[in-house]
Amino acid sequence: MIQSESQAETPHREPIVSSSHLANSGMPELSEMEFALSISTHAFHRWIVRGMAAAGAEDLGALDVLILHVLNHRGRPKRLADICLMVNLEDTHTVAYALKKLEKAGYVAGTKRGKEKFAEATEEGRALCERYREIREQCLLSSIEMLNVDAKDVARLAGLLRALSGLYDQASRAATSL
Repeated sequence: MIQSESQAETPHREPIVSSSHLANSGMPELSEMEFALSISTHAFHRWIVRGMAAAGAEDLGALDVLILHVLNHRGRPKRLADICLMVNLEDTHTVAYALKKLEKAGYVAGTKRGKEKFAEATEEGRALCERYREIREQCLLSSIEMLNVDAKDVARLAGLLRALSGLYDQASRAATSL
């Protein structure tokens, strides 16, 4: 049996997966990565909701927080389609609902240009994002630094995850055609 480079370097161990039937395929490491991604996503969403609550916005969900950060990014107004593209969501109605919620809370303002509506973070929304950044540094970055995590490794992981998202998008298109 030919071993992958990662298998040759580490002793045999059972992969940590949620579904052994998926790990019994050609690449059990993919199932392990998918399970790790799933639990990481839930942990990340829990963190951003609680981090934003600590910053002063207790009624926001994970998507609301992500959209507020997107709108705060580079200080430019964005269209609904641009926001959906940035967060890789097809369901425009969920993003539109989050925008209405953020606007009602005073964190986002909407403007119309011709037929298109644009949204941008208000001064209150930008201040909230800044408080979140401070809490993130205090609660998260200090822990990461204690682990001696190399920033280059984090950047490589981010690149790999972006590339994998493209593969999963392609696989979803292929599955739709079956």
